[in-house]
Parts: sequence; structure tokens; C-alpha cells
Amino acid sequence: MLHNVKKKKKNTDDRKNFILPVYGSRDLENPIPKYSLPEQSIDPRHAYALVKDELMLDGNSRLNLATFVTTWMEDEARQLMTDTFDKNMIDKDEYPQTAELEERCVHILSDLYNAPDDDQACGCSTTGSSEAAMLCGMALKWRWRDRMKAKGKTADKPNLIISSSVQVCWEKFCRYWEVEPRLIPVSDGCYSMKTEDVIKACDENTIGVVAILGTTHTGEFEPVKEYNDALEKLNAETGYEISLHVDAASGGFIAPFLTPDLKWDFRLPLVKSINVSGHKFGLVYPGVGWAIWRSTEELPEDLVFRVNYLGGEMPTFALNFSRPGNQIVAQYYNFIRLGRDGYRRIMQSCMDTAEFIKGSLEETGVFQSLISDLKMPLITFRIRRDIKVEFDVFKISEMLRHRGWLVPAYTMPENCENDSVLRIVVKEGMSMDLAHLLMEDIKRILEKFKDEPEKSKSTKSTMKQC
Repeated sequence: MLHNVKKKKKNTDDRKNFILPVYGSRDLENPIPKYSLPEQSIDPRHAYALVKDELMLDGNSRLNLATFVTTWMEDEARQLMTDTFDKNMIDKDEYPQTAELEERCVHILSDLYNAPDDDQACGCSTTGSSEAAMLCGMALKWRWRDRMKAKGKTADKPNLIISSSVQVCWEKFCRYWEVEPRLIPVSDGCYSMKTEDVIKACDENTIGVVAILGTTHTGEFEPVKEYNDALEKLNAETGYEISLHVDAASGGFIAPFLTPDLKWDFRLPLVKSINVSGHKFGLVYPGVGWAIWRSTEELPEDLVFRVNYLGGEMPTFALNFSRPGNQIVAQYYNFIRLGRDGYRRIMQSCMDTAEFIKGSLEETGVFQSLISDLKMPLITFRIRRDIKVEFDVFKISEMLRHRGWLVPAYTMPENCENDSVLRIVVKEGMSMDLAHLLMEDIKRILEKFKDEPEKSKSTKSTMKQC
């Protein structure tokens, strides 16, 4: 987020530009400036107390049902992260075992996503799935450009097929790397790309098609196999070589455990790369993501840099350079700690809780889920269109905040923008007990709205009598 510091400094009340603490200590008798460095140092305990006091105003992350990001980890994982947050994961020569754990994670994910040759496992960690998506998008563009050059054709008008409900990182990719985004619109009741629309949008300048496994708005799994089969036919008829990238930021740690027979990964020949968030349903605190390619052939060599100024020659492909290695350590901890069975049990528990919330919301007679068959523990719901109420989803979201619940209200993407919805993401820290408490609060809010019109009528009647 960009911050306009100048606006904050223009406050006419000078007291608002200072922290005025009272902790019974002499070194805190003087105000501490908020937007410039203080002249003197203070005791670390007091600095800690000052910052902690301000952070009390943040929302409780465990009650944040807006975020996909992990908000709970085991104490052992937290301790490992504390032990290793000072290690710069890019310094592979100085921290070879952290580098080894990263490589093991790449192999584990390549195996999980059914890469055809484990010896050709190719991938890297990133700061999140957004960076991973951009790296995979770059590889698509570079491979397309090489193909066009080999044919003696210009490579100045690349395009990418994406859904209008795609996560904003793909729109950023297209803008930053000068790729035309060909947005396939969604429609009411169909919140993923239709296969026929995908094919119509393709031409020889298409660098690839992005299929989403777990859309941000509704949690749907797009029909990746349908796209693969249709693209195979199109490529055979036209000589194109259009491939698929799967944005599995959310679903990449759900589908392999809950729907293992669903073909969306490297079992499909045109799926060349996958991005996934370790800090979402990979169950790691932010921020770690993973970019995984089908094989080394799918990652153009001229995208990889080799540096030797950290103590040994090291290949690197990333938008960032220095970053802590503790998230990688935590990811590997989860892999060996949970195994397939552990991930399966956690994801099923999340799904069970999500199904309970979905059913309870619909039982109120006020709300309707946009998706009847949940693919991941995410419920997107709206106020039923066949009833008339004195409130909207934004008011519901606001009132839930009074109890600490962070439930986002938003409008759906283009073509469905008149539809306002609420969304609840169920993560590991959202127990069934908390789900019951959430539903009690939602029902209490509905009762309050139900009583308000009656109170209003009663007031008007009394006024007439007077």
C-alpha cells in the first residue's frame, strides 16, 4: 500500500503528530514524534509497549475471514521460524541446508502435481503466489517469443487469456510486461471461463491460457481438462503451440488431497507451469509461494541469472533478491510433519466447517450461496433476490466487525458487478466452535434488523397519540 506521508504531517493539531505515553518512566516524559526520528533512544521495553499498544487496534487475525493467508501455526513451527528468520535464503552458499530444504520442497510439489519426470523437477520459492504467477507468466512470454522468432515473425503483440475474475496479480503482469490481457467475462451462475470463449480468444500471439484452481471471488475450480482438450485440438488444426498455466494459489493444496482424481495438473500435457501459495492452504505464515514448471525445458535459460558474489555461483530467478528463509523452513516442517494424511484431514475439516456455515446461512432464509457444490472451504453468499430486506451485505459486514469478525463485502467482477456478496474463507484456525459462534452473531444481527422496523412503527404511533 502506498502511504502519503505529507498529508499526515499537515495535521493542524500538533499533538496528533506525537505519541504521548505514560508508563511511569522518566525517558517517556517527553513526546515521541510519529513521523520523524526521535533525537534520543528509549528503553527497548518501552518501545515494545508503545508499538504493542497501537497494534491492539488491528483486527484479530484469527477472526479474519476475509484473508486466504494462514493465521495459525503450531508452536514448534513458530519456534523454527523464530530460529531462522535471520537467514537470508538467497545466500545459498552460506546457508546450504536452507537451500537444500527449498530444493526438497520443489521436489515434493513436483511429485504432488504429477510431474512426468522427478529428475527434471524445476521450480523455486517466492515471496508469495503473486510473484510466482509473474515468473511463470514471464516464462510463457519468453517461450512464445522464441517460437515467433524461429518462424521469422514479429513478437511485439503478445496476449494472455485470463478470466475477468482473475486475481489482480495477472492484470499487473500484463501491464508491467506489456502483454494484452484478453479478459473472458463471467456471468451470473457461471463464474469461470467458458471453454468456447477461451478458444475464440486465442490466436498465434497468445502466449498462454491461465486457468484458475480456486477463484478469488467464489472458490470455483475452472475446468482445466476441458481447456487442455480444446487447446490440443486448436493447436493441431492451426499449428499454434498455446499452453496452459494453472493458478493454483488456493486450490493447489486442496485438490490433491480432497479430489485426487481430478486432472488439472501435469497429468495434462499442455499444463506447463503451476503457481501455488505456501502461505494459504500450504499452512505457512506469510509470505511464501512456489512456482513449479513441468520440466527444465519450460523455463527459458536466459531468464535465469547466475551470481557469484555471495560465495559461490548461484542461479536465481526471482523478482526479489534478499528475503528470510524461515518460511521455507516452515513449509518443509509442514510437509514432513503432516504428510498426505495430515493435509487431507486438515482440508477435510475446513471443508466440513465451510459446509456447516453454508448450510446454516441458507437455513436463515435470508442468504443464498453462489456455489452449490463447494470445491474449497470458501462460501460466497448474497441476500436472496426473492425477499425484501432493510439492509444490504455491506451493513452486515459492518455489524460483524462490532464483534471482531472480518467478513468482506464486495461487488462481483465485470458482467456481474450489480451483485453484492459476502465471503467467508475457512482456514485451519477456524474451528467448528468458532463457526457456531459466528452463526449466532449473524442470526443476532438478523434479529436486530427484524426488530428495528417494528420499533420505528411503534415510535410513530406514539407520536401521533401525543
